[in-house]
Amino acid sequence: MPQVDDARVLIDAALRDDAAVFQLTEDRAIVATVDFFAPIVDDPYAFGAIAAANALSDIYAMGATPLLALNLVAWPRDPALLELLGETLRGGSDVVGQAGAFLLGGHSIDDKEPKYGLVAVGEVHPEQVINNAGAQPGDMLVLTKPLGTGILSTAVKREMIPESDIRAAIISMSTLNAGAANAMRAVGTAVHAATDVTGFGLLGHLRNMLEASGVNARISAGSLPIFDGVRGLIVKDAVPGGTARNLEAAREYTEFIAGLEKTDQLLLADAQTSGGLLIAVTASHSQNLIAALQDNETPTASIIGEITHRGAGLIEVVA
Repeated sequence: MPQVDDARVLIDAALRDDAAVFQLTEDRAIVATVDFFAPIVDDPYAFGAIAAANALSDIYAMGATPLLALNLVAWPRDPALLELLGETLRGGSDVVGQAGAFLLGGHSIDDKEPKYGLVAVGEVHPEQVINNAGAQPGDMLVLTKPLGTGILSTAVKREMIPESDIRAAIISMSTLNAGAANAMRAVGTAVHAATDVTGFGLLGHLRNMLEASGVNARISAGSLPIFDGVRGLIVKDAVPGGTARNLEAAREYTEFIAGLEKTDQLLLADAQTSGGLLIAVTASHSQNLIAALQDNETPTASIIGEITHRGAGLIEVVA
């Protein structure tokens, strides 16, 4: 990516954060992001809802409020599949509406493999942007959705389980991270950093936060919120390629304490879709954040680790 040198650009791709932030005025900044992918479930309405929630998640991770979205569609020209496209777009539209934003158009192309997602735009006060670079030693790490969506969706694709068995995960993936963003606002400056957990898995997205902040962290595998049935599916090798690649990459910066099962390692690296927010909050306000998350009915509100000390972005995982 080209380097950008303009005072109005508050966050760009160089920081590996969740979205770009561009300051318009003294008290207004625009937050912009884009995300799209191939279907991970068979239900087209659910696919659309998940894709929309996933794209909007980046807006919430920055502490911003969604304003508008544009559809991105790649779809076969086959007339028999147009009804499925209609349901996908309806699912996306409904979730954008739940966010209080407006779906104002988009673009489509002919493609053999269906894909759908959104460009999402939000707004935030420049002094209230929550980026991934502010985590401090002593902060608690809080996660707002369970892990395991990559394993579960792979199991469905391989016909190891019916889609009805992952209903809880579909609901979670379709749930906006608006409640988590509201909770972060409720505790104010006690929240030092945040990111959403998606394709690089928990370890990958935590690594980005740690590197940007210049700190190390410790994760407790026993504290991880996990969807039912995921561990058994890992044993049956329902592991997506992205998860395996994530784990291989994570070994360069992660120390797994002796005795930690491979199952836990894969869970930490599992490539998520529309995952929760990972939030670094002062220890003294961590319970206030947990209470605010519970008040906002987030899928989970779990303290999973802590920022330990200044460092080069290393992660220690204990049982």
